[in-house]
Amino acid sequence: MTTYTVILEPNYREKGYTVRVPALPGCISYGRTKEEALARAREAIEGFIEGLEKAGEPVPKEVTPVEMETVTV
Repeated sequence: MTTYTVILEPNYREKGYTVRVPALPGCISYGRTKEEALARAREAIEGFIEGLEKAGEPVPKEVTPVEMETVTV
């Protein structure tokens, strides 16, 4: 088992959450609720890793959890 940090972004247009996985660029999912978004993220991560393995590509591990900051401009 590997743990990945996911970023949940409110998607106001669709009234749900877009989920990104920083350690797996291009691994994105969506859910109408936080619970659904996290379940779909888990499925997306599993499928993403499966695709990498089938292609003979290395599976990235999360070395350091993502840090989030805000910037005022």
